[in-house]
Amino acid sequence: MDMQLAPAPLVTDPRRRLILFFFLMTAMFMATLDNQIVSTALPTIVGEFGHLERFGWIGSAYLLSLSAVMPVYGKLGDLFGRKYVMMAAITIFTVGSAVCGLAISMNTLIAARVLQGLGGGGIMVSIFAINADLFEPRERARYQSYSSLVLMASGAIGPVLGGTMSDLFGWRSIFLVNVPIGFIVLTGLAFMLPYRKPHRRPKIDYAGALLLALTTTSIVLATDSSELFGALVSPESIGIVAFGVVCAVAWVFTERRAPEPIVPLQLFRNSTFSLLLVISVMGGAIAIGMVNYLALFLQTTTGLSPSAAGLLFILLTGGLVCGSLSAGRIISKTGRYKPFAIASLSCSAVAFALMSQIHAGTPIAFIGAIMMLHGIGIGLAQQVPVIGVQNAAPARDVGAATGSVTLSRMGGASIAISIYGAIIASGLGKVGVSIPGVADIEQLTPKMMASLPEASRQAVADIYAAAFSPLFMTSCGIALIGLTAAFMLKPVQLPRAGETKMAPKPAAEAAE
Repeated sequence: MDMQLAPAPLVTDPRRRLILFFFLMTAMFMATLDNQIVSTALPTIVGEFGHLERFGWIGSAYLLSLSAVMPVYGKLGDLFGRKYVMMAAITIFTVGSAVCGLAISMNTLIAARVLQGLGGGGIMVSIFAINADLFEPRERARYQSYSSLVLMASGAIGPVLGGTMSDLFGWRSIFLVNVPIGFIVLTGLAFMLPYRKPHRRPKIDYAGALLLALTTTSIVLATDSSELFGALVSPESIGIVAFGVVCAVAWVFTERRAPEPIVPLQLFRNSTFSLLLVISVMGGAIAIGMVNYLALFLQTTTGLSPSAAGLLFILLTGGLVCGSLSAGRIISKTGRYKPFAIASLSCSAVAFALMSQIHAGTPIAFIGAIMMLHGIGIGLAQQVPVIGVQNAAPARDVGAATGSVTLSRMGGASIAISIYGAIIASGLGKVGVSIPGVADIEQLTPKMMASLPEASRQAVADIYAAAFSPLFMTSCGIALIGLTAAFMLKPVQLPRAGETKMAPKPAAEAAE
């Protein structure tokens, strides 16, 4: 009977709890900002190091390692206590940031981004777990919504901050700024967060986590094989695909036997769970995977500086916040989430279809309006997969189901980044014309582009616009796949608060 009672909050003093929450949000802001802040500085980095074909890897490497370690960190927190797991994650992230800022080549930068992701994944997972320890369930919902606002804020501020900082202090500053912040957060948590010894000793499914990470990485490497091995179908790429298939099959067998699997396979028996995962993968591909490419598109075809391109992202995030807040309110009133999944993917499909028609001289206001439409689209379905799977999964699997959605979103983004990279590289690879004043189109930084004569700049903009057209058509196709899945969802109505409390009990007891 005693075990059923919720444990007392970790910190009883409300002021201390708020200060701790502030430290946690700072850590979360730092980890999520890092995906966005890089976007507007990327063209400058590529200009310095060259290797445009590896452009996508700066984003993809971070997302891949972030999603690979997420499932393990949750269990590690249950095993060793959240405090030290969280502090270890922040330390890894801070060290990774320092190495990024001191990178001497594209490869060092990509390796350092992997290190950053290994810490970033732990920060994201541990924060939600610590919030659950700090606040009782009623309060928790309110504080989780503040966490969502921090996520959105990092999306709005990231591109602007990244562009402005790389304009003023050089691109290395966007990584090095994390080092002092990391130290402050570490010190705050060391002194203020009490250590709670965990009672439960979960069995960690290390094999499942490793096989899942290897499968995702194989898919990303296979989509990137035209850059890595010079051809889409080559002995190496076939080998990678075969390895990925073996890992996927081994993963299914491992999850069947594991006492506490990372993704319980019985969840897939429910069609709602499978369809929401498809929507989540496609959503990650068009929302997170697109950020860096939109920044590259704006700086190459419109000639905007990094900071000006960052300002256009405010429209995207403005749309996202409006879509997300209104959807959240209406879903809590009506209890229906299917219409939002349909509306969201329709908006994004239309936005990308319009984007594919843009040429170099298109007015900035028109591009801004399309970005806002895309933002509204992302916002409308921001919470749908999480709300949907939490409602569809049995009580004991809610944590694993929520983790699966986050993972699939990040996985979708990593795979999409590689596909987009291959499309751009092949588009620019076909260029046979030489442009006066441009030795290598891939080594152009936004500053160099601004100093080119008008005719040359126009020629570069036209080449990039032509290379981006098939990319936007591809993302439109991805949105349509998600839209098909959204139409196939059952028209579920979420239970009201009183009913939710009652419903899971028998299921949980039956599971015991």
